[in-house]
Amino acid sequence: MITSTATPLVLDTGPLGMIAHPRRRLDIGTWFDAVANSSRLIYLPEIADYEVRRNFLLEDLSRALERLDGLKNQIIYLPLSTTVIKDAAGLWAEARKRGRPTGDPRELDGDVILAAQTLSVGGIVVTDNIGHLAQFVESTTWQDLVV
Repeated sequence: MITSTATPLVLDTGPLGMIAHPRRRLDIGTWFDAVANSSRLIYLPEIADYEVRRNFLLEDLSRALERLDGLKNQIIYLPLSTTVIKDAAGLWAEARKRGRPTGDPRELDGDVILAAQTLSVGGIVVTDNIGHLAQFVESTTWQDLVV
């Protein structure tokens, strides 16, 4: 269980999608509101925004898109940069050399991009996919994060 309030939080697609969804579950809504009202830094990484946004667009969820856009007023938007993309390429190659790839070699592999964005701010990824991300950065589920 993670309790440090100093380390920034970086949202992965699972929690981000649940937070932005118009039919947000009460449990994650309560958790997010508590974290957002604390002094902890919370980042909305551009790669997670992209992955969640494309699914909301595919499903024609306009209210969810509005909520996703509105989150940029509540938490810190973390844009992609050339440095992050170069770092992600390095993480991707290292994982493959170790025999621990996080996806098909022909895929973009958002996990390594998210990991590189997280490393750029010294954060912890809040995810529902700890297995892939934990080889690169500290990761936790939102349920295991004490506010």
